[in-house]
Amino acid sequence: MLPSLASLYPQHLDTLQARTAEALRRGGFDHLVVPSGSLHYQFFDDRDYPYAVNPQFKAWLPLTRAPGSWLVITPGAKPKLLFLQPHDYWHVVPAAPSGYWVEQFDIIVIRTPEEAAQHLPDAARCAILGEPQSALGGYAPNNPAPVVQYLEYHRAYKTPYEVAMMREASRIGARAHRAAERAFRAGSSEFGIHLAYCQAAGQDANYLPYGNIVCLNEHGAVLHYTDRDRVPPKPVRSFLIDAGASFGGYACDITRTYSAQDDEFAAMIAALDAAQLKMCDAVRAGFDYKQLHIDAHIALAAILRDFGVIKVSPEDALASGVSSAFFPHGIGHGIGLQVHDVAGFAASDAGGTIAKPEGHPYLRLTRVLEPGMVVTIEPGIYFIDMLLDELKQKGLSDAVDWDRVEAFKPYGGIRIEDDVVCTEGEPLNLTREAFAA
Repeated sequence: MLPSLASLYPQHLDTLQARTAEALRRGGFDHLVVPSGSLHYQFFDDRDYPYAVNPQFKAWLPLTRAPGSWLVITPGAKPKLLFLQPHDYWHVVPAAPSGYWVEQFDIIVIRTPEEAAQHLPDAARCAILGEPQSALGGYAPNNPAPVVQYLEYHRAYKTPYEVAMMREASRIGARAHRAAERAFRAGSSEFGIHLAYCQAAGQDANYLPYGNIVCLNEHGAVLHYTDRDRVPPKPVRSFLIDAGASFGGYACDITRTYSAQDDEFAAMIAALDAAQLKMCDAVRAGFDYKQLHIDAHIALAAILRDFGVIKVSPEDALASGVSSAFFPHGIGHGIGLQVHDVAGFAASDAGGTIAKPEGHPYLRLTRVLEPGMVVTIEPGIYFIDMLLDELKQKGLSDAVDWDRVEAFKPYGGIRIEDDVVCTEGEPLNLTREAFAA
């Protein structure tokens, strides 16, 4: 039986307290002050954009809909939450904090944003982490680099509580993905599939961690396609969906691809799925994520060769850039409080950058894997006119069987993505676990 969130949370707070004490020492501050963030209003209008909580705030507590609130962390003292609960009849007032986490905080309810100032420590002694718009009187976010670098670097190492939160997000995401596949099989449009997903997840644009990517046929060749046609194409050949879910501020990021028929494209999906599982198994302590990306190019080029799409060896395809025309993005990224989690290139908790492999500009993570890290593994094969035309312009036409390309282009592309935890031993695939439940 898995441990409860309530039992895991105190240890999570202890970890954050220890990290914060060291971060403050490095920056020469006594207090960490974190605003939850405020509403952004559209230019020349009185409508606000969807609210997004400050990630540094939700790292401490699963409170994601509390604009105008503040956290005060002082080493050796109980954390303080200044919770804005305004008198308001125009909007829903946030409910009073409740749940397994509240006893860990001194909670002070404020009725106006300005009331927070009287409960905050001397601003000169505070590291204040947030966006400029969160400034309150003399409390303007200063985001000191030594503090931010330390905290963001160590956010890569998830506590057991955080893994449990991501497991719950994955459970919701898998449920919604199943609903999306059913809608696809029933003949729904991209927009209809999107609605089925949101209904099953119980989340919409205000709660989903990113905009759903729902693609039928050729649209699968657009990596971040979000237009969502209202009418399905005729015939429907393929379906690619990249969609996540949130739980308590943590995200999952899942992609699946389906063929409408038991055809050659379905066979290519199965081949990529088998290769993706091997890549997930490579998420081991001490393994360089950059190498995992390079290895993925070799594996995907081998699939392309097996299906007659390319005529060169996988190694030659990698060296010449042919594989990048079919797999133009990175193998994945860190994930947690943010879909593309921070410090993916950090050389240490004091700064510095680990460079991306030459010729691979879109990789979002270059660190060596260590226990506690959670990463996505998302290989893909796409048939993108612009990139294929570039191969011709570079004199690489002979490396490709263009008749085979034309056969697969109507399907758009394939991507399969799981969220995987690096452990002391075998990796934990949160996505496959959720689909198997």
